[in-house]
Amino acid sequence: MRKLSLLFSLVFFALLWYSCNDPVYTPKPRSYPRIDFPKKSFQSFTEDICNFTFEYPVYTQIQQDTNFFEEIPPHACWFDLFYPNFDGRVHFTYVNLQQAGNDLEKLRQESFNMADWHNKRANFIDELIIKNANGVSGIAFDIDGPAASPFQFFLTDSTQHFVRGALYFNTHVQADSMAPVIDFVREDVLHLIETFKWE
Repeated sequence: MRKLSLLFSLVFFALLWYSCNDPVYTPKPRSYPRIDFPKKSFQSFTEDICNFTFEYPVYTQIQQDTNFFEEIPPHACWFDLFYPNFDGRVHFTYVNLQQAGNDLEKLRQESFNMADWHNKRANFIDELIIKNANGVSGIAFDIDGPAASPFQFFLTDSTQHFVRGALYFNTHVQADSMAPVIDFVREDVLHLIETFKWE
């Protein structure tokens, strides 16, 4: 009986000693959400609401804007290129430069101001000069860091047409987690710009 009591006491104290030790925590490795990217493939934009064409990804949807601050948009050629897999969209706005009051220099300055507005949170903004084989020119703003819009651009023929585009994602995920998605979509937008052509 005495041996049993001694054994019980030893087991009790061993368990008590083990339970009082601080556990050793092993840090978990940094991880990012898994993203399955679709295979790149493009189709022609042939909407009759616009007087230009370009190639856009088959895994996106064209959604015409029907509301602009509770009013009808100024032109029918306002639309979004929607990425359902990433919950992101490229907002497109079109301005006819031949209509009264539409000044190219003013529109260019507004585009610079809109890109510069993101400088509050951006690490830097890289300006890329655009000039494609179809006579389209403009500037793209590659915005690095936790800004709301990581990529913006405007395209023009300098006399009749002006198009502005801005990429947005409906997410609060950190910029470094979104970096692969932003890079993927940026490639698509650059292909769109390269194939952009006025009709």
